Amino acid sequence: MKNLLLTLSATTALASPLLAQDLEKDELTFGFIKLTDMAPLAVAYENGYFLDEGLFVTLEAQANWKVLLDGVIGGQLDGAHMLAGQPLAATIGYGTEAHIITPFSMDLNGNGITVSNAVWEEMKPNIPTNADGLPQHPISASALKPVVEKYKSEGKPFNMGMVFPVSTHNYELRYWLAAGGLEPGYYSPENVTGQIGADVLLSVTPPPQMPATLEAGTIYGYCVGEPWNQAAVFKGIGVPVITDYELWKNNPEKVFGITAEFAEEYPNTTKAVVKALIRAAMWLDENDNANRMEAVEMLSQPEYVGADAEVIANSMTGTFEYEKGDKREVPDFNVFFRYNATYPYYSDAVWYLTQMRRWGQIPEAKSDSWYDEVAKSVYKPEIYLEAARALVDEGLADEADFPWDSDGYKAATPAEDVIDGIAYDGRQPNAYLESLPIGLKGEQKVVGTEIEG
Repeated sequence: MKNLLLTLSATTALASPLLAQDLEKDELTFGFIKLTDMAPLAVAYENGYFLDEGLFVTLEAQANWKVLLDGVIGGQLDGAHMLAGQPLAATIGYGTEAHIITPFSMDLNGNGITVSNAVWEEMKPNIPTNADGLPQHPISASALKPVVEKYKSEGKPFNMGMVFPVSTHNYELRYWLAAGGLEPGYYSPENVTGQIGADVLLSVTPPPQMPATLEAGTIYGYCVGEPWNQAAVFKGIGVPVITDYELWKNNPEKVFGITAEFAEEYPNTTKAVVKALIRAAMWLDENDNANRMEAVEMLSQPEYVGADAEVIANSMTGTFEYEKGDKREVPDFNVFFRYNATYPYYSDAVWYLTQMRRWGQIPEAKSDSWYDEVAKSVYKPEIYLEAARALVDEGLADEADFPWDSDGYKAATPAEDVIDGIAYDGRQPNAYLESLPIGLKGEQKVVGTEIEG
């Protein structure tokens, strides 16, 4: 019956005035990783928004972020749920070189940092408590520092996992460690481990494998998206110590990525895809997240995230559980539409580029204008606003919900919204880098195992 209804929906859409333009390509395959923030793709499919645009979409889970990126570059995938750093890194030639763009930002927040039970017990004496005896949040990495120093004195490397070298998770974990006085390590053109001079050794683990890798003792903690932090709580093997909402309030997360060639060759199709994704994001956040449990049921299906609905709901419905039983209200843990979450801001792109420079993935100093130019070559708010305008004209979205007059840069993030109390202004990337106590700045570069300059 569901397939029949979807077919009827497609027939109605194709005959409606909403599709006055011709689609250059109507059969599409999109990739994703099994994380809750792929939700806009699942919702656009399940609610028939792709079909409303005359698009026949197949969604395919990918083994890891590299396979996903290679699929988009090679044309096996028409687009994908991507790490925000992937289009930027590919476009500047860090790793695989290709011009990838994003006309749509998938979400804000959604990640956490989890440590093993043993590490948590060692951290707890360093963490102040509330009147109820529960730990005060946010928890600084300064509470982890004595633990790392103890491991080092015993000759044991302190290993932690992140999902990809240009992932939000890598940069958020590094940000948290550095804010607590720990060196997360540097990259150089000759050494891409990211472990030069590191107190904490970070390495790649695919998201769904994080809990098992932690349980095996290969890593002592990790940074990942949901549901893989809450999975550690449910399994009783780890404790999430901080969410990225606490690290940087309403930080940008995943993006939807396509090749620049795809957007040029199929502009009408690209706009139609963005329209469907905007509608999905609106549905996910509307009426104070009233649809989230329905979304949880969608995501729990094996073809999407495939985790238990109870685990996904633990964060997706406005709460987050730290230690077992310590569940707290975090209504903005997952944001898909409000706060202009879907608009691809240049300032978001610039932040990722500053982190690449901070840790040596961009080995040489760059001018402020370079950051601006790269951001504008990858993030495409003009495509987004064209899609949004069509939705407003069709009566499917409200005019007031979109930043029509934006120059692509958000107002500076105030110091109180970031764990280290350092403000971020995307218009001044080099001044921002100078303000960070740990990390490359100015003309500094990594030579061998040393920072020079």
